This record gives sequence, structure tokens and C-alpha cells, in this order.
Amino acid sequence: MMIIRDHLIRHPDRCTHQAICVPICPTGAWLSTPPFKFDSSRCLESCRLCLDACPSQAIFAVFKKGEKLLEPQKK
Repeated sequence: MMIIRDHLIRHPDRCTHQAICVPICPTGAWLSTPPFKFDSSRCLESCRLCLDACPSQAIFAVFKKGEKLLEPQKK
């Protein structure tokens, strides 16, 4: 069974609202007005541009294996 990226989440407490994720997104999945909501239907599966560009690491990917969402590992 394959593990696929299901959706992205912006952590509101970590986001600095610099909106670097907005112009870097090739599909315009991030809306350009606060609170910078995300349209997952426009996101490309293999793209990581917004995750890599975010200076505060406020964007997280949520993965899915079959129908089960995988929880992030706790440190």
C-alpha cells in the first residue's frame, strides 16, 4: 500500500504572515489574503516549494496510507 501526501496544514501559531508561500506556489493553491487559506485541490502532489520556502516551518504535510491518515511522529 502506497503512502501519499493527502493535504497541507499551516500551523497558525508558527506562521509569521510573511506570505512567502503565496508567490512561490506554481498553482496558486495558497490564497493571498490572511489567514492564507489553502486550496488542496490545486496543489501538486510532488511539489514542496512552499514547505521548503517557509522560514518559520509553519507548513506541514499530512500523509495517508490507504484510507488511514498518518499522524506526525511526536518527539
